Parts: sequence; structure tokens; C-alpha cells
Amino acid sequence: MASRDPDRPNVLVVLSDDQGTWALGSRNPEIRTPVLDRLAADGIRLDAFFSASPVCSPARASLLTGEIPSRHGVHDWIRDGNTGAGATDFLRRRATYVDVLATAGWRCGHVGKWHLGASDQPREPYVHWWAHEKGGGGYHGATMYRGVADADGGEWTGATRETVEGYLTDALADEAGVFLDAEARRAEPFLLHLNFTAPHVPWIDQHPRAYTDLYADTPFVSCPQGPDHPWRLDFSREMDAAYENPRDNLIGYFAATTAMDAGIGRVLDRIDRHGLRESTLVVFLSDNGFNCGHHGLWGKGNATYPANMYDTSVQVPAIVAQPGRVPGGRVSDALVSGYDLLPTLLAYTGVAVPGSYRGPGRSFAALLTGDTTGTQGHVVVHDEYGPTRMLRTRDWKYVHRLPDGPHELYDLASDPDEATNLVDDPRRSGRVAELRGLLDDWFERHGEPAVAAAGLATTGVGQNADGTFWPLPPGEPRWLHRT
Repeated sequence: MASRDPDRPNVLVVLSDDQGTWALGSRNPEIRTPVLDRLAADGIRLDAFFSASPVCSPARASLLTGEIPSRHGVHDWIRDGNTGAGATDFLRRRATYVDVLATAGWRCGHVGKWHLGASDQPREPYVHWWAHEKGGGGYHGATMYRGVADADGGEWTGATRETVEGYLTDALADEAGVFLDAEARRAEPFLLHLNFTAPHVPWIDQHPRAYTDLYADTPFVSCPQGPDHPWRLDFSREMDAAYENPRDNLIGYFAATTAMDAGIGRVLDRIDRHGLRESTLVVFLSDNGFNCGHHGLWGKGNATYPANMYDTSVQVPAIVAQPGRVPGGRVSDALVSGYDLLPTLLAYTGVAVPGSYRGPGRSFAALLTGDTTGTQGHVVVHDEYGPTRMLRTRDWKYVHRLPDGPHELYDLASDPDEATNLVDDPRRSGRVAELRGLLDDWFERHGEPAVAAAGLATTGVGQNADGTFWPLPPGEPRWLHRT
């Protein structure tokens, strides 16, 4: 019945889509996430977990490979190449922790959003494949691709196109249950990726009344709606509508999150029914953060041009639990990043990191198990979105935009909301020089010149299968008026 060995556990990785750190009930009393709150109480909540990029596809690629975008080459969200004749696997020839765990005996399943190209081509070494057509879309009538294997259940022969009946969040949770039921009858440990599209746009007229009604009277003080950010970039009808009608969109965003929370609860209940909770590591993350009015923005890193690196865009909620092995009731402020997930999962499951691994990731498995003698996190974490690069310490953030700015420096100890840019303050010139040197050195050591983003024209409007980027929308973008 799957793994019964806590030291060689099954692994459930749940990934939400566009969820801010503030969108957890344990951090924000306005939003209801009782399942995730219980999971945090049973394990550890990591309050300083940073995505490797403030947009979905690059961040997801970094989670899987342990590499930064300037090494794996995914620099923006995948606009084309997701299905059809031009389908392109953006991670081809790149090793992931899925590959390593499968080689070590884990049976791996993928359910939900992929958004790394070729969603209609089941990827080895997964034995279960049910992938969303692209990166987002409506919560009703969604298109999914189901992997079809040969008669012996071995190699993939292709995929069938399916249209989801009903609410997508529920369908993803139900499909995860199908995988768990099948794996519970086998002896091998499993790894399941359950990738929700929630709480990604769209929000209005998409989610069950049972969830939207919960927020009918919510004041939403946790999502202040200030003046529009001067660099705001307009390219999404749904996102643009949120600036004009924030309340109804906030109701939808909060409802989508709570509905996802309920779906996660059903999946955890299924694990319990099979008696596998003590031998299953559960990891909950989001791909990137999100602003619902924060900083005058609706969106993430590509809500502005040039891209932004606000904590609300790059920090993600993170919870890890396994009863009996991960001591519960803890909150950590150790600096960790998406590129740390690969070495952490491998160290935690007792599988060696391949000698070919060249990423900057460091295991924080000791932090999970409460070993105070082990690595507790970074002194510095890094982030990138095309030519926009960030270095973050506990008290300082430096953002450098190649080739010539604008740059930013924030004293987070006194200015946690990143309201006052100190980069031009002559009293901070030494700090700027120090942090820029560290930033340049890090990207030189960990990037790959052939795919590094330093000179790329990323716009935030999408990456194509041939590696080029979509141009900015026609007309005069708001960012031309930045001050």
C-alpha cells in the first residue's frame, strides 16, 4: 500500500497558482483556508519562501530543476508551444527531481497545470498524466490532456483531449484521488504533483456560491486599493477590470482560494483513508506571489513594465508537513527559495543529488525535521525576470535592471512595504555597490551564458516556442508615464 516507511515517504506536492503569502487564513483573518491552516499547525510554515521568478512558467521550471531561469532558459510564461503541431517541451533534456525520484523507485503522477510546453505530450517518467491545456482559463469547460500508455501500461503512446464537466478545482482534486487509490494498491512510494489553477484569474461568475457568499460582507482591509502604480502595464481584460471593480474580483479571488483549500482537504482525507498520512510528506507552495491592489497593482511581476520584484510578487506561501517526522506548530523566517526544493526533497527522501546538478539550491531538509545543527536557510536569496534581477537579504533588497535601470534599494527593516526607494541616496552608495557586486557575482556563477536573460527583450507578455518574446501591446502603455 504505497510507502509505509516514514523515512522513504510518499510525496504530495500541491501547487497553487498566483497566491500571495497574505492569502492564508493563518496569516490573514479575512480569508478562509481551514485545511491549509491545519496543515501548517501539523507541520512548519515557511514565511520567507521566495519564487525564483515572479511569474509562473520560469518559477515552475526552477522548482522542478533546481536551476535559475538564466540556466534552464524559461524566462516568461509560455504563450505558445503548449499543444498541437508546435508543442515544445521547454524542459527537454533537463533533469528534474521527478526524474531522480523515479529512478530511485518512486511512481510519479501529474494532475493539473503544467505550463512548461507540450501539455498534450505525456512526459516521462510520470506514470499518470492529466494536464491542463495551457496556463490558465475558465473554471468551467476546461480542456485537459490525459496520457495514454501502451497495452502493458509502459511507454506513453499519446494523450486524449478531454473537456472537464463541472468545476475545475473539484475535478483536479477528484483526479488526484484516482491516482492515490491506484497507488495505494502498490508497494512503491509515490510522488504526486497536484497543480491547481486556483486562484488564477478569472474570478467573477466562476466560483460556487457556497464560497463567494462567504465574502459578501468582507471589508478586504488586507488588500488596500491605492492609486494605480505608475508602471502599470495593461494587457489582460480580466486584470484590467479588477482595477475598475476591485470588490467583486476580490470576492472571486478569495472564493477561488477557499474552494481550492476544500479540494486539498478531500485529497488529504483520501490519504488518511489509506492510512498513509504518517508516511507521506505534504508540501504546499504557490508558483509566485500576487498583488490584489497591493502597491497599486493587480497581478505579479509582469503587472508592471519593467517587471517588479515586490515581496508580494516574489514571496509565496509554503507549508510542509509529515506527522512524526516534521515537528508541528512551527513558523520559520529562514530565507529559502524555489531553487532549493530539488535538493531538499532529495535529501529528505534519502536520495542523492545527481553529480550533474549545477544549480544554486541548498537543502533545507534539516529545517523541516528540526535539526538545529543543519542548514537553516540562506543569508541571501535571488530572483530574476528577464533583465530584472533581485538580491534579498533579511533587511535589504536590491533590484537591478539591465542595462541601465531603473534600480531600487529598500531598507526592509524600517520599510517592509517597499515604499521608499533609497538607490539614489548618496548615503547608501556603499550599500548599493556591495549588493550589486554580490548580485553580479551570483549570476555569473550560476547562469548559463547561452540562455542567460541579461540581454533578452522579455516583456511580461509571453515567451514563444522558438525562445522569442511577444511584443508589448499596441498603443501607449501606462509605463511610459512612470515617475
